[in-house]
Amino acid sequence: MSVAGGLSRRSCLLGVGSVAAGALTALSLPQTAWAGAQIEEPLIDSVRTALSSAVHNKAPPVPQFADTEARLAYLRWLGEMSERLRKKVADASTRIEFLQTVWYEAKRSGLDVSLVLGLVQVESNFRKFAVSSAGARGYMQVMPFWTRVIGDSDSAKLFHMQTNLRFGCVILRHYLDREKGDLFMTLGRYNGSRGRAPYPNAVFANQRLWAYVDKDRERDRSAA
Repeated sequence: MSVAGGLSRRSCLLGVGSVAAGALTALSLPQTAWAGAQIEEPLIDSVRTALSSAVHNKAPPVPQFADTEARLAYLRWLGEMSERLRKKVADASTRIEFLQTVWYEAKRSGLDVSLVLGLVQVESNFRKFAVSSAGARGYMQVMPFWTRVIGDSDSAKLFHMQTNLRFGCVILRHYLDREKGDLFMTLGRYNGSRGRAPYPNAVFANQRLWAYVDKDRERDRSAA
């Protein structure tokens, strides 16, 4: 099931009160990373092999577009997201590289880009070298055991931008498949708090901060 479909039925039933609380919690963590963590679970050989293959593909984050309009739409998105991210990441080149990599890795794993950005904001507040009390590392707070399970055992690489985002997106996609498309349960599993509301609601609330509507494309469609 595509992530772009939005909130699961379970998350909708939780009510706006808990969503607001989650957003406040997430936005109040500029100095510390979220304390939750993925839990190491047994993987069957086929899943381990698939995940390992996914993280070892070294393709650079260079997007491919079907036509010029698609590329222009991407550049408009990149410009607006860079402006939104300015207060958290001051250096323009770092912002652009980060956003290009998030876009590439999210699309590669079949994830909504705004969801990944919302998760990064909750997990690390866009800090490359964030470390949680549980030992999770980097932008997407990946637990070091993943480098042993599906990587080369070098957990220091989790502080490398593309490596961290690659692992995070592949893991999130794996959990989404395990939860049969249920985003609420997927996010809980990612955080090690499966079935509890605060973390998923915080991510959903922050996801909305990164939602994007291409006004130029909408205007063209209306005029057609």
